[in-house]
Amino acid sequence: MPKALITGITGQDGSYLAETLLDKGYEVIGMVRRTSVINLDRLRNIQNKITLVQGDLLDQVSMVSVLREFQPDEIYNLAAMSFVPTSWQQPVLTGQATALGVTRLLDAIRTVNSDIRYYQASSSEMFGKVREVPQSENTPFYPRSPYGAAKVYGHWITVNYRESYNMHASSGILFNHGSPRRGIEFVERKISLGVAAIKLGYAKELRLGNLDARRDIGFAGDYVEAMWKMLQQEEPGDYVIATGETHSIRDICETAFAHVGLNYLDYVISDTRFYRPAEVDLLVGDASLANKVLKWKPRMTFQQLMQNMVDADIEKLESGVEMPNIVEFTTVRY
Repeated sequence: MPKALITGITGQDGSYLAETLLDKGYEVIGMVRRTSVINLDRLRNIQNKITLVQGDLLDQVSMVSVLREFQPDEIYNLAAMSFVPTSWQQPVLTGQATALGVTRLLDAIRTVNSDIRYYQASSSEMFGKVREVPQSENTPFYPRSPYGAAKVYGHWITVNYRESYNMHASSGILFNHGSPRRGIEFVERKISLGVAAIKLGYAKELRLGNLDARRDIGFAGDYVEAMWKMLQQEEPGDYVIATGETHSIRDICETAFAHVGLNYLDYVISDTRFYRPAEVDLLVGDASLANKVLKWKPRMTFQQLMQNMVDADIEKLESGVEMPNIVEFTTVRY
């Protein structure tokens, strides 16, 4: 039975990846930071099928210990300070976790067993102020946030360890991907929850930042399949994972509100307080290499994704599942 270690297993991608690997017959170990309370909501259905172990990307000794104890065949590094606006508030911590944390993990692999296959979660935020449209594996990076800059470091240090130590280390440059498990601070989930709250009478408006910013958005469950496919290749490499379609924040609002019979123009307010200090205007990926080599293509459409997310949030609110204060929620910058 193959064995995989996932950092960031409690997040959206980590939970979908864990389910995918279990279905493929893997033993799954999840590395989690030591905290007084660990949020396992996304793992509720598989919690008794996986092993959770404490470790921290800020502590290389803990990672070496985990690798020596469990001897995984594959490692998927999904842990990071992943919310872009927060990276401006905590730029040093973002660099420590999202950039240097990658180096610590790669060096732990080199120390314990350099044959372990490694996946690095890179990001479309690395492209930032885009140099070309669409963006491919060969597009130059121009990050526009501490998060994007940290991800660029993590990406290139992965390439360096691959080439210097002959490690099977691959990076997935994933464009935006959502699901009902997406954190509420991310714009597509903020919109789906806002629509649900307005439809059910819990809120009267939804305040967002730049409605003209454009994103390439897919379904997280599709994207984790691409992660696994990368580590099954004979040779490691870097791959853009995207739908190849771009939608403005305005488009997302229109689709989500229309699903419940509402007009977004009656409820959505563009508030300059929620603009990013340095905006990323247009992200759209060219996943032709992944299509060719990995035989990967997204299955869920943008419309299906947003409808599923709205339906899931309506169900949560109607069932009385505890949700964040809607007034506070609608002031989150994305």
